[in-house]
Amino acid sequence: MRARSLAPLGALLALAACATQNAAAVAPAAPGFLLGLWHGFIFPVAWALSLFLPDVAIYAVPNDGGWYDFGYFLGIVVFGVGARKSQTVYRDRVIRERIVPGTHRIIREEGEG
Repeated sequence: MRARSLAPLGALLALAACATQNAAAVAPAAPGFLLGLWHGFIFPVAWALSLFLPDVAIYAVPNDGGWYDFGYFLGIVVFGVGARKSQTVYRDRVIRERIVPGTHRIIREEGEG
């Protein structure tokens, strides 16, 4: 069972290992870390605009490589869409089930948590 659940992860890692960046897309004077951070932060807006405007892209090409990528990642995950607080769930009631001895009946009881 464990090997079956790890198979999709292995396939995803194998696919990610094939990702490369064209050397012509990396230029030393191109956008770096700070612009990557900004582009990651505005990703949702840029993505929506890129659907309708052909001149808008969500990723700068050429860029300076790893530092731009790192800034882009931080922009999305830390400061952008990934930084939203998760919803807090409060438990306000508890449902208990008990089986009546000698029968197959289940009784549900609701109470305050």
